[in-house]
Amino acid sequence: MQDVVLLGGPGAGKGTQAQILMRSFGYRQLSTGDLLREHRNQGTELGKAAEGYMKRGELVPDELIIKMVEGELRGDSAVLFDGFPRTVAQAEALDALLQSRERGLPKAVYFEISRALLEERMLGRWTNPRTGRVYHEKFDPPKVHGIDDQDGGPLVQREDDKPETIKKRLDVFEAQTMPLVAYYKQSGRLAAIDATQGVDAVTHALLHAIDVDHGH
Repeated sequence: MQDVVLLGGPGAGKGTQAQILMRSFGYRQLSTGDLLREHRNQGTELGKAAEGYMKRGELVPDELIIKMVEGELRGDSAVLFDGFPRTVAQAEALDALLQSRERGLPKAVYFEISRALLEERMLGRWTNPRTGRVYHEKFDPPKVHGIDDQDGGPLVQREDDKPETIKKRLDVFEAQTMPLVAYYKQSGRLAAIDATQGVDAVTHALLHAIDVDHGH
């Protein structure tokens, strides 16, 4: 199994599919956000260096992130990269790193879905702050609007799911991701899948794209 880079907007369903791949096929998910937090909490050299940048509101330099990623490439389990690389420079650095470790080049899967649909998926989300359970007013509504079916408490709309935040997140996603889509496409390593389908159909397309045996 080869390493896989997941590309797609917030709300495209990457997280759901990553869970399925981890559970059923032994992939490891590598999110640089989690990595940064771990290093910071553990007070590692890399974590301390990264924290300086974050405190100043600056982006953590690519070489620091690549070093953190390098520390995670242990054993032979295939890795799912989610939220990384964010730039073509990071994609090139990741390619070089994986080749130097004789892991081969990663495959990239792009979850294709229109901006309008992403907005609709994200805008309708309501969360139970006590349990983290998420409803959707169109796709998975609670029985009573604004009330959790299970504990009867109020549902809230997270800051992340408010219209102005969603617009910003999608703008950033488009600016960052389209050059990456082009980069992987150019080297013949991009598979685009239709992310508007149901979860099972997306899983099926994803397994086909990364050439994993379904009968596993």
